[in-house]
Amino acid sequence: MAVSSAIPGFVVVIPAGGIGSRLWPLSRAEAPKFLHDLTGSGHSLLRDTWDRTVPLAGADQVVVVTGVAHELAVLEELPELSAANVLLESEPRDSTAAIGLAAAVVERRAPGAIIGSFSADHFIRDTAGFHQAVREAVAVAATGRIATIGIEPTAPAVGYGYIHANGGLEIPGAPNAEGVRSFKEKPNRTTAKRYLATGEYLWNAGMYVAPAAVILEWIARSEPELAAGLAEIADAWDTAARDEVVARVWPGLKKVAIDYVVAEPAAAAGALAVVRGSFDWDDVGDFEAISRLHQTDAGGDLVVFGGESPAVVAEDSTGVVFAQSGRVISLIGIKDVVVVDTEDALLVTTKEHAQRVKSIVDALRLSGRSEVL
Repeated sequence: MAVSSAIPGFVVVIPAGGIGSRLWPLSRAEAPKFLHDLTGSGHSLLRDTWDRTVPLAGADQVVVVTGVAHELAVLEELPELSAANVLLESEPRDSTAAIGLAAAVVERRAPGAIIGSFSADHFIRDTAGFHQAVREAVAVAATGRIATIGIEPTAPAVGYGYIHANGGLEIPGAPNAEGVRSFKEKPNRTTAKRYLATGEYLWNAGMYVAPAAVILEWIARSEPELAAGLAEIADAWDTAARDEVVARVWPGLKKVAIDYVVAEPAAAAGALAVVRGSFDWDDVGDFEAISRLHQTDAGGDLVVFGGESPAVVAEDSTGVVFAQSGRVISLIGIKDVVVVDTEDALLVTTKEHAQRVKSIVDALRLSGRSEVL
């Protein structure tokens, strides 16, 4: 792939973790959502993320952080990816540990590098718009700030967190950069409508661009023990001591999201900026999102996918059906249905309640039914 537009000194980090519990039983621990084609692109979400980000850095400057169980699948999906750039987590420790590990390893390999973290399981059609926003974010990061890319909202979504922007910054090369007043948790519908009406709020897409050293400094301020553990692991990463150090240190690292450890404290200190992204974006977080991304211009259709020729017969029905078991699925007069039929589990709900699938996963885990998770 051509890399003529690669940004000097820029390293892409792709966190590929999580099981996508709101997409159960399609997404499982052994086959999480980033390994599936959920958008009809013909490629997994991970492959689409690689294709979208590698022109910004070059194939040798992309690092993927994933679980040990997914190493072979990731390398199969991304044959251009160097095995040395696959950073393996022995167990999930949340986004601060994942991104912090990548930042620490990158800083030791290439001191002064700017990293950009982009999730493996998001969907973007407008690659050119995404590239422009990333380039602006790199310009912000070159000033020593942390940059995040906030998505201009198109609806009062309740499934996303929000960023409250507070006006433009004068940063060369970043005309769409603004200060950040605060981060907001997922709102209810009334609050989301209010956010949208002001024009000051952006969807939090979890994209961060900053010097690797700056990310590590903020982790050290907020969670010094976590920072010390990451430093010890990174010091050993490219040595024969890696396995011993990882086995000893990694399981004890605190599980905490990077929003709480880095983004929110940096915003409160005036050290974080947001670049407005006008490109389309979706975190493909539930089955309602899959239905929306497959929707035709006519709207109201039944989206059917899964396997080579899913056996679905429908009359006067809308929604989304994933059919993998080979059984015939018949629908009559059902609106906005969600049916996910796998070999060992069946989910039936509606798009309205798609966000609640996670509660089923939690209940199955508590009941000891790990074989279907």
